[in-house]
Amino acid sequence: MYKLDLPIDSREANAIAARQQREEQRKTQIFNARTRLIGVDTESLAKQIEEKNLSSQAERERASAYDNDMIKTAQICTLLDERQRNDTRKLNEQLNKFRLEQQAAPSRREFDLYDPESKKKDKPARVSDDDPRCQVSGLQLFQGEDLSAKERKKLQQEQMREWIRQQLEEKNREQQAERHAEQLHQKKMMEIDARSAALAREEEECRRNLNIATKNYNSALSEERKAREALDKQKELDDNFTELSNQVYGDVLTENPDVAQSSFGAHRVIPDRWKGMSPEQRAEIQRIRDMQKEEKQRMLDEEKELYNEYEKTALLQAQKAILMEREKNRKAAELEKNIAEENMRLSQEQRANLTRLNKEIYTNPPTDDYFAQFNTCTR
Repeated sequence: MYKLDLPIDSREANAIAARQQREEQRKTQIFNARTRLIGVDTESLAKQIEEKNLSSQAERERASAYDNDMIKTAQICTLLDERQRNDTRKLNEQLNKFRLEQQAAPSRREFDLYDPESKKKDKPARVSDDDPRCQVSGLQLFQGEDLSAKERKKLQQEQMREWIRQQLEEKNREQQAERHAEQLHQKKMMEIDARSAALAREEEECRRNLNIATKNYNSALSEERKAREALDKQKELDDNFTELSNQVYGDVLTENPDVAQSSFGAHRVIPDRWKGMSPEQRAEIQRIRDMQKEEKQRMLDEEKELYNEYEKTALLQAQKAILMEREKNRKAAELEKNIAEENMRLSQEQRANLTRLNKEIYTNPPTDDYFAQFNTCTR
């Protein structure tokens, strides 16, 4: 009924045979370790090389930055050590000055025991019947003559209380002075720490500005010196000519005050002809002195005001630097805390995911039959 023994198409059979032959050749190339070729990912290699170069460059820059910070820190430490030595020296000088002024030998309680002038200051052997200096060995006061024993004891007690009070006050003053000095030292150290960074930057800027100003000032001095030399030379010629004219036409031997007037200016005279200053000239000299004193005082006040302004500016900059450092540390601590919390959360999620994979998903481990189905063809 059905015709099942139909001849196979030769073209289809040839195509199938050719495909099978190519498959066998492909197997020999892929499954043979000697002839198999594996390509190289040049893009990844170039990217790895670039990343390595960038990492090396960043490492070098980081090392250079660390070196610069180390040098800067060493300079700051040297500056701080020098300032600390200066502060210690000043404190010692103030202490020695205080000892010389406030703790001199005449102000000591027992100075009368070794006073070299004690004999000159001493009183006679006995002033009166109640003289407390009279002792038994002096044969000035005998038994039964001590009429002022109560007053003497009362005076001694009052003197002892006064000595104790003075010692307590002196001790309190010393403690207050030490606490005040310690507070000043701490404040000074904090100010030095805050100003050190700003001073390092300002020092370089000041040095550069100082070099420029020095160069300009030297140039101006050179031009001024040349102009002054030319002016002095011309002035000397004029003065010589004026002197010759005065010698020829002047009234040298008279006492005319106009003769003593010098040709170098109204404020100068000829010594051998001068008969003394007039009251107007003395008043003018005093007025000029007063003006010079006022000008000098004004310059000192301006310099003091400029220094105070500089100190205020430096203090504000130091306070700003401290606030910025505190804000930076606070942000860094907050960032570290957030990173630690995120790492903890990720660790918990990873453990939960690993537990789920091992208990719920990977419940059917693969056998040898599963791996045997691979590498059976080239596709």
